[in-house]
Amino acid sequence: MPKLLQINITANWGSHGKIAENIGTLVIENGWESHIAYGRWYNESKSHLYHIGNMTDEYIHGIASRIFDNHGLMSVGATKKLIDHIQEVNPDIIHLHNIHGYYLNYPLLFEYLSQCGKPVVWTLHDCWAFTGHCAHYMFANCEKWKSECNNCPLLSNYPTSVLFDRSKKNYLQKKRSFLSVDNLTLVPVSKWLEGELHQSFFKTKQIHLIQNGINTQRFAPDKQAESVISKYNIPQNKKLILGVASNWYRKGLDDFIALRDLLPNDFHIVMVGLSKRDKKKIPSSITGIERTENIDELVALYSASDVFFNPTWEDNFPSTNLEAMACGTPVICYHTGGCPETITPETGLVIDRGDLLSAATAIKQVCILGKEHYESNCRKEITSKFAQNMMLTKYMILYQSLLNI
Repeated sequence: MPKLLQINITANWGSHGKIAENIGTLVIENGWESHIAYGRWYNESKSHLYHIGNMTDEYIHGIASRIFDNHGLMSVGATKKLIDHIQEVNPDIIHLHNIHGYYLNYPLLFEYLSQCGKPVVWTLHDCWAFTGHCAHYMFANCEKWKSECNNCPLLSNYPTSVLFDRSKKNYLQKKRSFLSVDNLTLVPVSKWLEGELHQSFFKTKQIHLIQNGINTQRFAPDKQAESVISKYNIPQNKKLILGVASNWYRKGLDDFIALRDLLPNDFHIVMVGLSKRDKKKIPSSITGIERTENIDELVALYSASDVFFNPTWEDNFPSTNLEAMACGTPVICYHTGGCPETITPETGLVIDRGDLLSAATAIKQVCILGKEHYESNCRKEITSKFAQNMMLTKYMILYQSLLNI
């Protein structure tokens, strides 16, 4: 029986944690044994779970990272125990996801991976693996990662460093560690990230594109969305513009606030995923909803909206675009990362980052045509190209090719 061991900051929690869970479920259904080692948050899983480290270790790692900019270089004991666990499980394939998040020592892990001889798959959900500090560099339009990071302009970004800039040493350490594994396959989740990898120090490695997919049975048009409209006192006689984010840091919060003044009064904005601090910032003319894990409620909001607007300034391949379209709602987004990859003239519009006048015009244009003009094309685009089962099948084919089975 083949064994798969995945490593991620979360287990069945958050977007990439759920991707790992779904992969684990798939391999179990195909007669494999599935293990997930995680660093922090988790939900019940069908895979065997292993918790890496503890809260004290994460706290120490986080404090040191904020002072010394040495993210990923602490947690020595936790990583040694993880390696012992990997050896005990003896997996046939090791699949990495987000290995940052104050819970792993990546030089130690990759020293082991370079020696164990097992195939390693690494799904990249952001850009941290090939920069000297940040997980995203779009906001600063920084391209130092293409040659060698130094004098980082984004030290205040996650993983924040308040005193030291170790970006050059981090860049060189990552390059040395990550390129040491011969049997490494990188999986970017967007065409945009695939292009970035070909310009990074990973360009000599095998790169295998697998775009993210979603559950198109869960995310489908809901014709009975009145209850959620009533719950949040959302006006029923106005065009609804929806925004959703797990957090709104550089996801366009201020853009939505400014957009409110550019739209007529017969348009209403609903924003989901706001913190209590964010809710205090938005005007009363915008309906603000805190983060919800209630998928049915989220589906109802997508379905009830006339337009989904995604003004993110930094992103890779946002699942919110897929979710909205699967529910039949057209998407207007900024030309950010992989955001435009799901958008066609029949499903929405792509505009330049920060161009709110064009955003307001595009929203009005889509609403004039009417949601029914886009609904079937939006749904078809996702079910035919970005369904979860298609994504999972591609991972299974990749595993089988690496094991020659």
